[in-house]
Amino acid sequence: MTIQDALKQKNMSIYRLAKLSGVPYATVNDICNGKAKLEKCSAETIYRIARTLGVSMEELLAPYCTKRSSFENFKSTVCHRVKELGDLDFILDVLDSREIRTYYERKWYPESLYLLAMVDYLSRENDIPLCEEYDDLRRCRLEKVIYPASIRAVSLASKDDTILQKAAMRAIPEFKRFNIIESEVRDVV
Repeated sequence: MTIQDALKQKNMSIYRLAKLSGVPYATVNDICNGKAKLEKCSAETIYRIARTLGVSMEELLAPYCTKRSSFENFKSTVCHRVKELGDLDFILDVLDSREIRTYYERKWYPESLYLLAMVDYLSRENDIPLCEEYDDLRRCRLEKVIYPASIRAVSLASKDDTILQKAAMRAIPEFKRFNIIESEVRDVV
């Protein structure tokens, strides 16, 4: 979905988008008129525009990107969103945007399940009931276990598989359920 499509759907002007998003009018105008490339904008600019338009960053960038980013980058982006928005706003943002289902329909299973695991983890941490809309996905599991790149690298370098086993034992249950090994989602810089 292009910005122009989203503006049309929301019946919103470029000026209103700039005002509500906090992105300078000149920047938004240049993007909409092709003078600036959305995919070359900062993540913060894209995030503000996407949030104001009520779409995910990925939806907004999809027409401009031919391939998806690495899973490690995706995880980092999600963790930074949690830190920036806070637990509750992150949960609401993800559920309102339907990103989990969008990724799943694209067959981007690791991204979909990681996002669902994050929502479930944060829900547990904040004593919030789980959103039942994704009960069907909660029965899914990735075929291969996904370990953080840093854990895989240490295991390979030391030729010690017990490192992987120890990481799995420390994994957050909501992630481990999907065969995603993740133990720290809050310590991002």
